[in-house]
Amino acid sequence: MENIEKPEVWLRGPLPNVPPHLQPAAHALLQAQEEINKLGQNFPSDLLWIKPAGLASVGFHMQHLAGVLDRLLTYARGESLTDKQLEYLRSEGKAPFEGCSFDDLLQNLNKQFLIAITQIENTDSSTLLEVRMVGRAQVPSTHLGLLFHAAEHTMRHLGQLLVTLKFLEADIDKNSKS
Repeated sequence: MENIEKPEVWLRGPLPNVPPHLQPAAHALLQAQEEINKLGQNFPSDLLWIKPAGLASVGFHMQHLAGVLDRLLTYARGESLTDKQLEYLRSEGKAPFEGCSFDDLLQNLNKQFLIAITQIENTDSSTLLEVRMVGRAQVPSTHLGLLFHAAEHTMRHLGQLLVTLKFLEADIDKNSKS
């Protein structure tokens, strides 16, 4: 039997329990989750913190994706960041423990994707245009803007993660042929 790939998430129809205006954000987050989970198969841990050509490491992107989702969703709820969230932000790009693997970071990121989708499902559509303040500078955004930025930022870093992986794969191929 042929291995038939599913269409991209946005082509699978509306997601149950997601308000209509938030379908695109939820679709983007779920698409990113699927693509990142495919990447994790057999990713060598010794390459996790390498910065090829000065690019951010795979480990950084994995940590940043989880951290920024957490932070943007906090602002979307109208809350301020906690000391724990600020500490996580400062630690992005550093191995959280000896022997940290792609799977360890993936587990944390998958947890954050679940939290994000649950929050989107539970969003009251009547609050989407409400102003939410962002960061220490208290820059105004909207509830809707924060949810869409969470999805957009996730897709941007997915693209950067894919480029970093291609650089690492090319380097591995070049070294194995030498």
